[in-house]
Amino acid sequence: MSTLVIKSTLATLLLLGISLDLAAQQVTIPVSKGEKWFGGVVNEAHLMPFKEGYDFDLYANTGTNQASPLLVSTRGKFVWSEEPFRFTVGNDQLIISTGGASVVIDSSGTNLREAYLNASKRFFAPKGELPDTLLFTSPQYNTWIELVYNQNQKDIIAYAKAIVSHGFSPGVLMIDDNWADYYGRFDFRKDRFGDAAGMVDTLHRMGFKVMLWVSPFISPDTEVFRELKEKKFLLYDGSSKKPWVEADRPAIVSWWNGYSAVMDFTNPEARNWFHNQLEYMRKTYHLDGFKFDAGDAEFYATDAISFREASPNEHSRLWGELGKYYPLNEYRAMWKMGGEPLVQRLRDKQHSWDDLRKLIPHITTAGLLGYQFTCPDMIGGGEYGSFIGRDKLDERLVVRSAACSALMPMMQFSAAPWRVLSESNLAAVKKLTALRARYVPYIMEFARLSAITGEPIVRSMVYEFPDQNFEEVQDQFMLGKKYMVAPVVTVDNTRKIKLPSGVWKSDEGEIFEGPKVIVAHDVPLDRLPVFELME
Repeated sequence: MSTLVIKSTLATLLLLGISLDLAAQQVTIPVSKGEKWFGGVVNEAHLMPFKEGYDFDLYANTGTNQASPLLVSTRGKFVWSEEPFRFTVGNDQLIISTGGASVVIDSSGTNLREAYLNASKRFFAPKGELPDTLLFTSPQYNTWIELVYNQNQKDIIAYAKAIVSHGFSPGVLMIDDNWADYYGRFDFRKDRFGDAAGMVDTLHRMGFKVMLWVSPFISPDTEVFRELKEKKFLLYDGSSKKPWVEADRPAIVSWWNGYSAVMDFTNPEARNWFHNQLEYMRKTYHLDGFKFDAGDAEFYATDAISFREASPNEHSRLWGELGKYYPLNEYRAMWKMGGEPLVQRLRDKQHSWDDLRKLIPHITTAGLLGYQFTCPDMIGGGEYGSFIGRDKLDERLVVRSAACSALMPMMQFSAAPWRVLSESNLAAVKKLTALRARYVPYIMEFARLSAITGEPIVRSMVYEFPDQNFEEVQDQFMLGKKYMVAPVVTVDNTRKIKLPSGVWKSDEGEIFEGPKVIVAHDVPLDRLPVFELME
């Protein structure tokens, strides 16, 4: 079917609310006046709704974060394919380049919420399961910013003790990268961990659960590398054009820590080997779960040879399958795993006001792709260089970041707030964590509901209030159906808040009748503006 015929067919059938399943090189979808589109890639969400000229190719590209082959519209349409596609916006059209893969176009909904729910029910229905609830009920703590690549037993225990002594509740503690001698070696390095099992037991007695950073990479020229090469458990270099049975040169990929081979999870025996290593670590060192890092589609060469033919995106999805064994899990990159009980974290943000403003559109767009159990990035940003020396640090940004995270599904610290903040700013952060504790029952109510219905825990304004001109609002979000959260995400302490229809009660006790725009002046650092929709 030609593009021209598809275009004329869609123009008629979409008006009738008819679902189409097409296989073509290119599909052109008319965009009606006022219709806005979202989806595809979480890390592009600050650019949504898509503007004229926007273009993104999902093949071998998850945008360094979560992605899914799903686009949704404010007029109730959705586009889905089982394979990655390229999409372009222009001239009142959404152009889907499929490479010949089948694409589903559905217009049976009337708004963004209905478009999402229709897609969810058909293609990534929720599994009725939650990740470990401690991830929601207490703040999380990651050792990355404090220790970077110097992960060691003494300092990890010291970090945990400081969390408790400074009045923060224990929760999940994540031991980050460089705990092993090399990638693929599943044992704590003896020069830094004299008694790793004893360390984990100590953390347990303090009230923490413990996660360990892992990746799909294998350091070359090591004993493990040679073993896996012999067993053909690695991806192989496809430049020789040899079939899998004859391939003899493992693919070496470049990533942020250098050059490594990559596990081939299309091979069931390779998956079993990796899972057995995780189980060895869990049982030997009494661990509770794992932080599954990397796995980006970008790290899987398009010409790599694998046991079973798979796209780079499918390799990324298979990395996600491993987390389903562990209720305590976290991912930063993902493909097509909406509805699963997997925890997703927004990618590392810079220590900047620009990146703080991205948290809300990114986390609400994650919800539109089915990733409901999502954590914003580490408070203040995940780039450790910003926290070396007070001259690079904006304390107000750290506190506003804590406020922005406080009523999201999860809240994660890495930089120790007692180290990087003044006494007054530390008190502000502690007040915000106490505020979160009061809302935890409501957060858990919607987390459990999300596991059944697939609906987001945190929602964009246009998702919850269609036809009220919230398409472009990126600095407010709904927690469930009852609370509108409007954190300050700019240097200026004054912010404009757009209230939808209804009667709203502010966190300061004021009553407002919407629709209405109000301006909050001189918002204190320890205040998070929250508006409750009255019955």
